Amino acid sequence: MDGGNGGGLPVNNKQRAMLPNKSRGEFTRNPRKDSEGLSESPDLEFDYADTDKWAAELSELYSYTEGPEFALNRKCFEEEFRTHVSDKKWTELDAAQHRAHAMRLLDSLEVIAREKRLKVARAILYMAQGTFAECSSEAEVQHWMRYNIFLLLDVGTFSALVELLNMEIDNSAACSSAVRKPAISLADSTDLRVLLNIMYLMVETIQQDDPADRPEWKIIRETFRTELGSPLFNNEPISVMLFGMVTKFCSGHAPHFPMKKVLLLLWKSILFTLGGFEQLQSIKVRKREELGLPPLPEDSIRVIRSMRAASPPASASDLIEQQQKRARREHKALIKQDNLDAFNEKDPYKADDSREDEDDNDDNDNSIEAETFPLERDEVMPPPIPHPPSERVSFPKGLPWAPKVREKDIENFLESSRSKFIGYTLGSDTDTVVGLPRPIHESIKTLKQHKYVSIAEIQITKEEEFQKTPLSGGEEEVEMCATELLYQGILPSLPQYMIALLKILLAAAPTSKAKTDSINILADVLPEEMPTTVLQSMKLGVDVNRHKEIIVKAISAILLLLLKHFKLNHIYQFEYMAQHLVFANCIPLILKFFNQNIMSYITAKNSISVLDFPYCVVHELPELTAESLEAGDNNQFCWRNLFSCINLLRILNKLTKWKHSRTMMLVVFKSAPILKRALKVKQAMMQLYVLKLLKVQTKYLGRQWRKSNMKTMSAIYQKVRHRLNDDWAYGNDLDARPWDFQAEECALRTNIERFNSRRYDKSHSNPDFLPVDNCLQSVLGQRVDLPEDFQMNYDLWLEREVFSKPISWEELLQ
Repeated sequence: MDGGNGGGLPVNNKQRAMLPNKSRGEFTRNPRKDSEGLSESPDLEFDYADTDKWAAELSELYSYTEGPEFALNRKCFEEEFRTHVSDKKWTELDAAQHRAHAMRLLDSLEVIAREKRLKVARAILYMAQGTFAECSSEAEVQHWMRYNIFLLLDVGTFSALVELLNMEIDNSAACSSAVRKPAISLADSTDLRVLLNIMYLMVETIQQDDPADRPEWKIIRETFRTELGSPLFNNEPISVMLFGMVTKFCSGHAPHFPMKKVLLLLWKSILFTLGGFEQLQSIKVRKREELGLPPLPEDSIRVIRSMRAASPPASASDLIEQQQKRARREHKALIKQDNLDAFNEKDPYKADDSREDEDDNDDNDNSIEAETFPLERDEVMPPPIPHPPSERVSFPKGLPWAPKVREKDIENFLESSRSKFIGYTLGSDTDTVVGLPRPIHESIKTLKQHKYVSIAEIQITKEEEFQKTPLSGGEEEVEMCATELLYQGILPSLPQYMIALLKILLAAAPTSKAKTDSINILADVLPEEMPTTVLQSMKLGVDVNRHKEIIVKAISAILLLLLKHFKLNHIYQFEYMAQHLVFANCIPLILKFFNQNIMSYITAKNSISVLDFPYCVVHELPELTAESLEAGDNNQFCWRNLFSCINLLRILNKLTKWKHSRTMMLVVFKSAPILKRALKVKQAMMQLYVLKLLKVQTKYLGRQWRKSNMKTMSAIYQKVRHRLNDDWAYGNDLDARPWDFQAEECALRTNIERFNSRRYDKSHSNPDFLPVDNCLQSVLGQRVDLPEDFQMNYDLWLEREVFSKPISWEELLQ
């Protein structure tokens, strides 16, 4: 029995392979241990939201390499300020003097001399940064930022900045100079960075809704939101202009563009003009009311927030230690050998934990939060972390989601029942139940009680009617909201925009290898002079990693927001964007992103808090050492990295939902083990989206996989919404049809192109549907220009087409 292993079970190859390997750089943080010797980690206290805290969003705009420019901005402002104003401080002036100086700076921004213009832009940037030299705390800096930015917006600064940004984008001299340079640094993008910094600070600050704001500020905010989403700037929304910068950068024509700042401004512009996740929920509720659909069964945001994560797997060493202790206890109890043999020969996939009875006694309320599930075969999990009774009472019993059924599911169920019991089918008739047994009647009643009709289904039906009856169907009323205006703006170049975003995402992913042909996304983080000391190198290393993380965060948020807003606005707008993401290999790219030590990524400490804005401008900076850089902050996890991971999982869900061929791509790319590793992150929302992705492919993974992962299956059952009649767990109704990716995508593409040409391509409307002139005199009176070769051969044409062809006039007249 011992197996040379201290009385425990022998270590098999699989368990040995699971032992942490420092040479592989695996996550080796020391876990706390309970009495059973199992790793126990607390839930990650992560609140998913549209953005991080305001201070964090401000600090991520700047790279640490830009630190010295804070003092330069202050110097430029003070030179301008002293020239026109007395020795008073900015904070001591009254509102009229503030406005006068802001107007003066705005006028100076229109000078021709480039150096002078840059100085004035830096002075405006210092105002937008809160005139920090006169502040003693971070809260004071944020107060003056808010005041100054509303003042700058009120005098018309943003429009002037957009014009200057357009000039810089079209600056061919700067572009050609950057293309020729072997190494691009911060100095090549100075003008662009200053302009983008001011614009980002304005958008980010104004979108923050503060109850203490003045009434006029609230009016300014709403006006700015409308202007930002309207085609007022260069006849296109600001987001379209920024998308153009992204594609120009990726094409190699403008390698000096500061891409992190462009993406951050693009994200915040979309978020401000279109709305975040709370606004999406309210738009969805309003649209369902307008279409006469029943209300949503629950508020998904609240349900997800109330969920608690399931326990991640214990490490292999803890498992072995636990097995040894269990074997020793069994020896002490003098259990008969045949009982031990029976114990070891039990089905390893069934619950064999001696603690199971205790857990049943402790947790007999069947609450979903107490579920623990090991994610590997033969793993034994620690008992749930005890919670105070008051906290436990606040969570609902039972399943978190109301089940849903589609109309198509009811039709399929009735069709199979009719052919089984009666031998006839009635197509899409879901009301006739004649001849069917009573239990089938009950089943149909239950299915209809949970029937859910989505907005997308209504939109598809309406589009089919428009395509069938283009003349009698009437004109479609299109609500010109911010989402519609943005879609119209990006429609002509949407495929290029998606490819460009994914190229940058690939370059920023931690799993990407440095290749000669990949784009350089570090143009706005690398200094002119490379570091010479170890400390400088460490600081730059942290800065580069942080820079990449922020880019991933921005792109994941942009893609998710666009997908969700387009889906609500019109399903075919969503499908158009989603299809081009799939064509650009978004699915394998996201899987590649997750094919890393995801716990290391989420707990990465690529930040130096003392260098973050606004802390760094109001406090004396301590001396940085290699030890302090290595230690990082004390946070349990990195907010932006966890946010990015959840966003990417949500995008993957959006792309694959109800798409058989794309679900099969998940299977073909062997996503199951990659996704299972992501379940180790003990955060309920992230686990939910991983389990959703596992659920859709479970039936295709084979019986052995399901047998080996019963605890994961249990977690899916408890945490993911049920679709009645969906045989996801057994695969009995496995799709026998071959998955023809090309055919499915081509059929979808045809529908999308019909929608786009009908609604947006007015110049190339179908000639069959144009009005016809039926008046004989006007038709004969029209001048028709015949081609020259036809006129020369007119006699031949008459002979061939008229004289030589017999005409039966009687038949023609009849």
